Amino acid sequence: MTVIINKDRIAKVGPTQSTPIPDDAEILDASGKFLIPGLTDAHIHLTGATEPSGSREFILPLLLANGVTTVRDMGSYLESIFPLRKEIAEGKRLGPRIFTPGPYLDGSPPSFQPSFVVTNAVQASEDVHQLIARGVDFIKVQSILGRDAYFAIAAAAKREHATFVGHVPDRVTAAEASGAGQKSIEHLTGIIRGCSNNEPRLMTLQLSVPRKKQTSVQSRDRQLAFESQLLSTFSEQNAAKLIAELLKNQTWQTPTLILLKNDAYPIPDSDPSRDERAKYIPHHIWERWQQGTAARDKNATQKGFELHTRLLRKSIRLVAQMNSAGVRLMAGTDSPAPYVFPGSSLHEELALLVQAGLTPMQALQSATKNPAEFLGILKDQGTIEPQKFADLLLLDANPLIDTRNTQKIRAVILHGNLLDRSALDHLLSIEQSIASQNYPQPLIILRTSEKKDVRRISIEDAMRSLARTRSSLGV
Repeated sequence: MTVIINKDRIAKVGPTQSTPIPDDAEILDASGKFLIPGLTDAHIHLTGATEPSGSREFILPLLLANGVTTVRDMGSYLESIFPLRKEIAEGKRLGPRIFTPGPYLDGSPPSFQPSFVVTNAVQASEDVHQLIARGVDFIKVQSILGRDAYFAIAAAAKREHATFVGHVPDRVTAAEASGAGQKSIEHLTGIIRGCSNNEPRLMTLQLSVPRKKQTSVQSRDRQLAFESQLLSTFSEQNAAKLIAELLKNQTWQTPTLILLKNDAYPIPDSDPSRDERAKYIPHHIWERWQQGTAARDKNATQKGFELHTRLLRKSIRLVAQMNSAGVRLMAGTDSPAPYVFPGSSLHEELALLVQAGLTPMQALQSATKNPAEFLGILKDQGTIEPQKFADLLLLDANPLIDTRNTQKIRAVILHGNLLDRSALDHLLSIEQSIASQNYPQPLIILRTSEKKDVRRISIEDAMRSLARTRSSLGV
């Protein structure tokens, strides 16, 4: 086949023998190679709570070098993500297409930053309206939301004709979230609990607050008791009922199995600290990953490892059952969670989805066609067809034989621009140089007078803000 690209769009696709090539065309000989759409990571975080803009400096090169040309950013500072998206759209910075909800909507205290705390219907209506007015692509809900606040957000999103996605809050069931119109559920939150033959009791156990302050060992044992109950009360009949409800309501799933495997349900079968990809992670972030896992593993037990192994297997089996039933799936990673490496972890996710029973084609579609359909942009991307964006991935081996062949990247075409193997290797060398700096990006603390809130921004963004202010003052 021959694919002709004009600017940032695919102009023609056809058999090589009958597809004329313009005389002034730049030709990339891809004989014997395999072309697929650029990949989408449907759950990623380009900015973090302590690094509103700095995180992108090490994430973006890794995404592009691994063929990720679109991302569903699942929680960011608007002051950072919108300028970044604009710079990429204008060609001032290399990066993927970005779709984002901006800040989370969560209860008090929120699980993560940036968040808007929502405790009642008035706040829900105001926050949803404000975010949609500012140009977010969807609304994201988090785990601490109360029931009334959650359903008020669902109602507000419906009034605004907006999509809302995210976690199933602890006080809401997965079936209720699906019925309320939540379009995607992340990380299978609430799914295993929703398959229990006694979900109300499990919810009470999960939400109960100990009367006395607990030691780390007591907290661990309490969590293990809850996880044990998740498994012992699991009902195949209730699982089938929940899956049928998800299918009826067209509730998508972004399982992030690589997150479950590497962070949520870790098992002692590997040492992630020896991963060769560590060279691409800034030292201060790598150290944070190690500190977090060291604290978590300090009181780890064999019983805990056995439970985590069973929970991971149960999660993978549920993904297989949902896929067989026709529930729609998207591939996402939750990178850069600990040991969930930007870019390359998406290829691991595809392999895990195949392990869950998806065909290689279904796994590929979960990172190409499916996210485009979910985002309502299938007319522009997700498949290789005329008039669609020229975001493409050229491979040395057939991914329909082995999904892991998506890692054998010969070239990436981003917005119609060719990044050949040498250009991708150059990106990785730059990334390794960034990662070798043994210090975090300096931050400035800003206090805004109007809202009386405190936020952190990078020196880079602070200088841009200052330049804009000086310009507006004529100085």
